[in-house]
Amino acid sequence: MLSDSPIAAIIPVNDMNRAKQFYSETLGLSLTKESPEDTRYECGGTIIGLYETPYGGQASHTLASWKVDDLDGEMKELRSRGVTFEEYDLPGIKTVDGVVESDTMRGAWFKDSEGNILCVMEERTG
Repeated sequence: MLSDSPIAAIIPVNDMNRAKQFYSETLGLSLTKESPEDTRYECGGTIIGLYETPYGGQASHTLASWKVDDLDGEMKELRSRGVTFEEYDLPGIKTVDGVVESDTMRGAWFKDSEGNILCVMEERTG
């Protein structure tokens, strides 16, 4: 059943070449499969798939999130690669230097080359 099946984030992109450059070079992910209908990256045992469509980058919500052990370290590395973190001031979510904090997590959002919203988050224990 579904609870035993792997899941993948499938992300729409406007320009496949530009997106592959972003995911490979900026994010440092390894391209694991490439065909006309299937472009994949593997991350921690899960898959990010890209597909080309004129509707890429139009979602106004998070499409994928990485759970990391060291949010500050990940942000520093991503910033060194040119990633800019978003600032939000919404009911229940206010970022400071790109980071939102709660009792259970810390998170930061950024956009890929196509305008898709991605997240890195660190769970808090205790």
